[in-house]
Amino acid sequence: MSEAVQLVRAILRERCRSNEEARDVLDRAFALEIDPFEYFAHRLEISYDDILERAAEWAGIAFSSFVPQGLPRAEIAHDLSVLGRVRQLRAKLFQRDVLFVSPNYFEVLEFKRRVAESQELRGRLCLVPFAALRAELGRQSSDDLLAEAQTRLDRRWPRATAHLTLSARSRLLFMVATAGFILVIFFAPAWLQPLLMPVSVLLLVVPSLARVVAAFSRPIRDAVGPRLLEDEELPVYSVLIPLRDEAQMIPLLCRAMQGLDYPPEKLDIKFVVEERSAETLAAANALAKRDPRFGVIAVPDAEPRTKPKALNYALPFVRGDHVVVFDAEDVPEPHQLRLAASTFAAEPDIVCLQAELVVDNASENWLTAMFAAEYAGQFGLLLPALARWSLPLPLGGTSNHFRVQHLRQIGGWDAYNVTEDADLGIRLARKGYRTAALSSRTYEEAPITLRSWLRQRTRWMKGWMQTFLVHNRHPVQFQRQIGWPGFIGFQLYLLNVILSPLLHTTLVLSLLLWALFGIRPMLFDAWGSVSLFILVLGYGGALSLTYAGLRRLGLVRLLGIQLGLPVYWLFHSLATVRAAGQLIARPYFWAKTEHGRTQQARITFDRKDTRRRASPAMQKPKSAWRFKLGRAP
Repeated sequence: MSEAVQLVRAILRERCRSNEEARDVLDRAFALEIDPFEYFAHRLEISYDDILERAAEWAGIAFSSFVPQGLPRAEIAHDLSVLGRVRQLRAKLFQRDVLFVSPNYFEVLEFKRRVAESQELRGRLCLVPFAALRAELGRQSSDDLLAEAQTRLDRRWPRATAHLTLSARSRLLFMVATAGFILVIFFAPAWLQPLLMPVSVLLLVVPSLARVVAAFSRPIRDAVGPRLLEDEELPVYSVLIPLRDEAQMIPLLCRAMQGLDYPPEKLDIKFVVEERSAETLAAANALAKRDPRFGVIAVPDAEPRTKPKALNYALPFVRGDHVVVFDAEDVPEPHQLRLAASTFAAEPDIVCLQAELVVDNASENWLTAMFAAEYAGQFGLLLPALARWSLPLPLGGTSNHFRVQHLRQIGGWDAYNVTEDADLGIRLARKGYRTAALSSRTYEEAPITLRSWLRQRTRWMKGWMQTFLVHNRHPVQFQRQIGWPGFIGFQLYLLNVILSPLLHTTLVLSLLLWALFGIRPMLFDAWGSVSLFILVLGYGGALSLTYAGLRRLGLVRLLGIQLGLPVYWLFHSLATVRAAGQLIARPYFWAKTEHGRTQQARITFDRKDTRRRASPAMQKPKSAWRFKLGRAP
């Protein structure tokens, strides 16, 4: 015990003046079930460089704040999928084998004992900070990591990627079939209409009825919550934040992540930044030097330049048992990670949790109000209902939480699918993994211009088309894996998303031609009343879900704006047509969403207490936090 105490005093120096104080520090670290070095860095705010330099001096070992550049590539005898847990690197330096190691507290104690027994070992050990070791491991493994990011899914799950499954021929046939279906529905001879109309009714009426049912379902936040885990019970939780040309978002992200109600020493937050984003990379590195919770993964510039490829590249560096993805503009509720970890612990069959996404600049203009209402119904009511009905859950692109082990097992994200979230949700369902809704919100920024909205929505529509084609490549196998309810639900949901804007626009234009010019499409000869019924039900289903979602959020004042829904759907049609063109010409092009453009204040959170507590009998997460409006970045 004496050496253990001496090491603490050597690191804390004037902050620890007696053996009793050193033992007290160790007791506090062990009570949290963390390594004392983590306690020194996160609770006592001593930099990792200083911790290891002082530990090396005490143990009589060399220290370096970096791994020398230009070292010959080492033989990394570890699985690349868990590279983030590798703590040592063997290399040749000045004709001598040197072990660069980022040790924990107990390993330093062992090194001191072994060095005292072998002077030769003294010259072959060098302590380095973990961030420096990780950077060198990444540099030496970058080619392999990049290849893994691009092809891991196809090797784990053959022919399941949008890259290899979607040939130019299959994409073209899909577009021809879609256009042909729309034309035939509205201009087919009268004798063919009785066969085609039921199909359009199925695609439009059933999803509309599902929205009505979801609108009257019980919100997820009214459900009984799990017992929240105490700090010492919580696992390490990783956070991935992909960034490209978004240096201005770092301050907002810093406040949001530092406000999380989660032990700082158990947070593993990674900014995943493309190498060509030099300004963003510099801002992220500057923050990582100040706060040990943060790290930076630089992603090499290579095709495809997509968010899922960047996430795949970063996945091997994840250290946590669970991982969540946040976007650049995200502000999660402070309790979200604690609640997710507690839910995973309470329900072992859950593999993925989707938090609710809420727009916090809804009042900025008409477009943001429409976007906010859409999110209010989709993430607040419809997706939780799909989860309760055990149907495939097309995830949102952010605030989805995973068990890391299972995420790796299914190959991570599809680097070539531009709505990697929806695709991943379906793959989880095909493997029989359970996805559930999480009673926690993440606040987001809606696009404020039509140009930005159209770029984002075009990418989404293109990705949904990719997802539909990929999973229907072998429909019989797909049905066997997911079951009939999931199979039918998938077809109706995705086809409704893809076709309903086009059917809506064509139907509205047909009605206008009929009303203004007396031009009567063949569709209305026998099915005019049915067409009007479909149109009314489509609006009714959407408005009922929108009303219920806005009411939950206290945003009923935006309800009147929803009368512009027909115009909003026309914009959806335009995005669908653009997506169809891109699916043929630029299938893997990632149209980056612009963040930080709002002129409205963003939501921030302040703590009332040092942490959020709840009794085992807690019925519902009642936040001990208050939110306030902060300045826009």
